[in-house]
Amino acid sequence: MNPELIDQLSAQLGANGLPYSIPIHPNLVHLTLGLFILGILFDIAGTFFPIPKIFLKALEIDVVRANFFNVGWYNMLASAIITLFTVSAGFYEIMLAEAPSGVKSAWGLESMDTMLWHGVGGVLLLVLIIGMTVWRGFQRFIWRKDADRQVQWSYLLAGMTMMFLMYVHGTLGAQIAAEFGVHNTADMLLRMGADPNQLLN
Repeated sequence: MNPELIDQLSAQLGANGLPYSIPIHPNLVHLTLGLFILGILFDIAGTFFPIPKIFLKALEIDVVRANFFNVGWYNMLASAIITLFTVSAGFYEIMLAEAPSGVKSAWGLESMDTMLWHGVGGVLLLVLIIGMTVWRGFQRFIWRKDADRQVQWSYLLAGMTMMFLMYVHGTLGAQIAAEFGVHNTADMLLRMGADPNQLLN
């Protein structure tokens, strides 16, 4: 690639190393996490329906078991769709990243290793979320469409395992921003010798 073009593009980047003021990927990540976790939690609530029904009945809230499973399904579907954008934004932003060398995270990984693991993990999680959504769809529309409990125990166990993987994966992402200062506006300003207190007020 032409070095002049790279310099021209670099001049258009802000203090966070991106052509826009707020990184997109971290915001979409939280949407992915929220939708997925709510999907699994509502399926768990539907599975153990008699327990939440007691509490909701005490609050005079009329509930139907199928509604818990409806929320579980639509959240899982939305999670799969939004994760496509989450991973795409992540790869775009990681291509613009300038990670410091010689710094290690709390887990003992260099910045490039952390970004590599986070990138590969993001693609793996995308595949797993899509797989979970397809699995959930088969349960909803084919295998268990007439059953009171719409989801299998193995599906719920897989969902809980996925939540743990998301925690590990999210920690890598947090280390990229917090420990290496990637796309962190204040950190970049300090590296350039500027005072963030004056420029960010």
